[in-house]
Amino acid sequence: MRTTMRRMLSGTGIALLALTLPLAAQEFDLDAMIEAAKAEPPITIYDSTGKIVDMAEAFTAKYGVSATGQKVSANAQLEMIIREYQADNVAGDVVLITDAPAALSQLMPQGFVESWIPTDLTDKVPKQYRNPLAVSTNANVWTYNTEAYDSCPVSNVWELTEPNWYGKVAFVDPLTKGTYTDWFNQMERHADAELAAAYKDHFGKDLDTSSESATKQWVKGLAANGPLVTDGDDPASDAVGAPGQAEPFFGLMSSAKFRDNEDKGYKLGLCEDIKPWVGWTYLKLALISAKTDSPNAARLFVHYILTEEGIAPQVADGKISTNIDVKIPDDEPSGIANSLDALFPYDLSTGIDDWETRQDWQDLWTINYSK
Repeated sequence: MRTTMRRMLSGTGIALLALTLPLAAQEFDLDAMIEAAKAEPPITIYDSTGKIVDMAEAFTAKYGVSATGQKVSANAQLEMIIREYQADNVAGDVVLITDAPAALSQLMPQGFVESWIPTDLTDKVPKQYRNPLAVSTNANVWTYNTEAYDSCPVSNVWELTEPNWYGKVAFVDPLTKGTYTDWFNQMERHADAELAAAYKDHFGKDLDTSSESATKQWVKGLAANGPLVTDGDDPASDAVGAPGQAEPFFGLMSSAKFRDNEDKGYKLGLCEDIKPWVGWTYLKLALISAKTDSPNAARLFVHYILTEEGIAPQVADGKISTNIDVKIPDDEPSGIANSLDALFPYDLSTGIDDWETRQDWQDLWTINYSK
């Protein structure tokens, strides 16, 4: 483990900021934090997007505080954080993790990580995103091929359970990505009535939910309709957006994939009018290792990514900052900024339940899935 630097800053009269106090108890002073951070060892930030490399480099250039960004999947982050803590060999000082239920259930209760929010930005972050701190909401959206269709060919998600769409829908395998089963659980817990109402809108009759929720019935119907399940968003984007297809897939993917329109010449289009939601969101939490040797540098990075400058590379891909003053740029390729109110939002209050029911939803999917 890197040796903790416990010295005064020469020539400034500013001490390292209260290294032994809990993060939440610190008074925030940006200038003092910058000076203290410069005296600490370099930091490493784990994130599931490669954009973190550029973000860390920009942070270093801005503050003169050495930082390295490392792309690590959410699943790998979980294991690495726990093992590093137990071995007293912390490599990841800051973790930006999209598996919020795992963080709530596995990381925070054991004290592996801590959440901290700078007081100068607290009022800019809605209360539901403060504890633990979420720095962005990320959207998965229903997507079609604009070359093959003049407009979105699906107006209601219940259509995806019908024979017309058998074997023609692509998205990430719910057995490999927990955010999908979290989404199922979130719908059942918070919006089952809305999904039932969409059923009535489409079929013209009420859905019987006396013995099984609307969500379970929809998930079973979707699974039984033979969707193409992929190992990531890239192949889903390929299946939906590649040009020259006579019958392209309809799909569900991260709004970040819409950059493929420019990078690969793809034809991805956002289904703006599909009911009941154009897509759904999950959160990215910013957590700090409880054993970091660089607490001020780690907190400074958290402050940085709550600003427009810090989070800009990810907002450009359709990620939505939890700082209400940070807007999605006009040239963001998916156009999600015009449909934010039509996204199904993630509710962190039932995150632990999402974690505890993952296996149940995976079992439901496996039993009903038709290849």
